[in-house]
Amino acid sequence: MTTQLCSCAEEEGHLTADCGCHTCTACDPGQFTPPRPFKRRHTPTSCWKIAQVPPASTLLDVKHKFHKACPQWYPSRVGLQLEHNGPFLKDSVSIQSLAVSSIVTLYFTDLGQQVGWTTFFLTEYTGPLLIYLLFYIRLSSIYDQVESRKSFRHPVVHLACFCHCLHYIRHLLETLFVHKFSEGHTPLKNMIKGCAFYWGFTSWIAYYINHPRYTPPSFGHKQVSYAALAFLMCEAGNHFINVALAHQTNSGNRTCFPSPTYNPFTWLFLLVSCPNYTYEAGSWISFTVMTQTLPVGIFAFLMVIQMSLWAQKKHKLYLKRFYPEVRRKAAMIPIIF
Repeated sequence: MTTQLCSCAEEEGHLTADCGCHTCTACDPGQFTPPRPFKRRHTPTSCWKIAQVPPASTLLDVKHKFHKACPQWYPSRVGLQLEHNGPFLKDSVSIQSLAVSSIVTLYFTDLGQQVGWTTFFLTEYTGPLLIYLLFYIRLSSIYDQVESRKSFRHPVVHLACFCHCLHYIRHLLETLFVHKFSEGHTPLKNMIKGCAFYWGFTSWIAYYINHPRYTPPSFGHKQVSYAALAFLMCEAGNHFINVALAHQTNSGNRTCFPSPTYNPFTWLFLLVSCPNYTYEAGSWISFTVMTQTLPVGIFAFLMVIQMSLWAQKKHKLYLKRFYPEVRRKAAMIPIIF
């Protein structure tokens, strides 16, 4: 069986492809014929073959063979499609499942520099943890030292630091020990955008809360205490939901919608299909009430919007897979949404 790869050139945001083979078909088994240099222009330029690919081979095997011939195209950077405007195929797909003849034509697209999902989340969450601590210790390059020494730190400042660090430490530990990421990758630019969002907002939030002139919430101790309690409950709930989802994935049971257990924090599965997003939104709303600062409020507002979009998208997928179990549930907010 022969696998034929055709390059797709990108033009004004869409892909166009045309296949014109210019290589010899009498190749050694598994060997590439060298392609012409890849050029970006209106019509695609290159097509090359891997001869005698075993039918049981996967697309990942094809990518590795391609990488040996063209070192600049490492496997995670290559996206393969059956049609030039079609969806990207998973690495686990076998060549045999795609074959309609002895030659399989695949279109390849450069996905750009890629990073693994674990690296993505560790980088995204480590920044806010360290940045907040830098503001908490009140570096001389950030705040006036004379004013910092004279000012009294309200207990909510210390509590806010504890809660903020707890939130991101939980995310980091779950990334390492709870979540099971696929072997896929994401573009480096996505990590840069995510880091800019989280790191930038953390700097803004931490600057105000740790400022020597920061004023505590209007309703004093009760407001702080109740909000902190709600924050901790949401953090615990988020963790237990993630553990429940991970347990279902590890057990291989993907035919049933996750069900609540004896743990009260998982009972939210009875009302919504994405309780982890509910708890995440609740954490930031509680943190806003506890600190009573504008930057936190804006960040919480944006996070709620993002969580609702993710929940709506996942809810639609659940409806297709588990309609009888999900049809009466909301996506993120019980009864409302």
